[in-house]
Parts: sequence; structure tokens; C-alpha cells
Amino acid sequence: MIAFLSGTVAALAPDSAVVEVGGVGMAVQCTPDTLAALRVGQPAKLHTSLVVREDSLTLYGFAEDDARQVFELLQTASGVGPRLAQAMLAVHTPDALRRAVATGDEKALTAVPGIGKKGAQKLLLELKDRLGAPLGTAPAVGAPVTQGWRDQLHAALIGLGYATREADEAVAAVAPQAEAAGGTPQVGQLLKAALQTLNRAR
Repeated sequence: MIAFLSGTVAALAPDSAVVEVGGVGMAVQCTPDTLAALRVGQPAKLHTSLVVREDSLTLYGFAEDDARQVFELLQTASGVGPRLAQAMLAVHTPDALRRAVATGDEKALTAVPGIGKKGAQKLLLELKDRLGAPLGTAPAVGAPVTQGWRDQLHAALIGLGYATREADEAVAAVAPQAEAAGGTPQVGQLLKAALQTLNRAR
């Protein structure tokens, strides 16, 4: 099993990164928050989980080992594959997921694309004794970033290789969505919306 990759970021895409390790480019599927911290040409270390299928080998990468562990634990629940587990970690931090499961917060789970009310109820039952208690003083479930979302989003888009002008336009395009959230948006969700806007423009 490949536990982690350490090398130079060779390329970034909306949902993946290529890390050069010993002259070999390893493609890694990542959440928006993980991608936002990566920069092309800069060194990076990603904790990874290798998902083996009949017709594919896919690496999923995370900035923290805790996220990798939660990613694997989520897949022990019936109906949860790697893509849904990754989507859950794209919306919530590991501790936010632990808190959601511990408190029976259906709303937090249904905020994840692909999870309905019945699915959330089932997951709460199956994961209750698997994820454990929150590890630290992480923000509450789905807690938004209250300050500097524009700067964080702009930096993430630049890190993904977009030009400053494109990043400026994308930030402006998702501003109404941020304001609709009461001025306290989640940067990960805004990044997804910004990438959709940029993809439509190209």
C-alpha cells in the first residue's frame, strides 16, 4: 500500500494533482481544500489511500493523515464508495463529520451531494461507533470561514494555475453565493462553484 507521497507538484486540476516522485508522475484525487494548499513546482506531502478496482488503481490524497483514516472508515459503511467518501470530506472536516455522527446531525450529512435524508439516517446508524469522538477544537459541523474568504479563494485559484484576471472574475461571480450564506461562506464550496464558472467560460 502507498501510505504517502512526497515530491514536487507537477500539475494541478480541479479534482486532482500530479506529484512527481523519483521521476514518476503520480496522479492523486484530492478534495478542494487539499488542492488549495498545493502549488505547481513546490514540494508537497500527501497522505494517500489506494483504491483497487478490477479495471483501475486510484490514489486519493489528503493533507492530513487523519483525513485519510476517516476516508477509509467512511467506506466501511454500506453504499459509501471512495467518491462519496471524498465528497463528504470536501464538505466537512474529519472532526466535523465525527461531530455530525456523534450528535445525529442529518442536515450536515445531507449537505453532501449524493446523500439524501434516508441515506443520512443510515450512515448515522452505521458510523456511530466507527468514527469516534472529535479529536480537537475543530469548527462546528459545516462551520464556515468567517474572514478572508475572498483572499483564500483567490489564492486557491492561482494555485490551480488560473490567471489573476480569471481568479478575480471567478471570485466576483461567486460573491452573491457568499452573501446569500450571510457573509460566512465555506471556502471549499465556493471553490467548487468558482471552478464551474471558469469551466463554463473556457
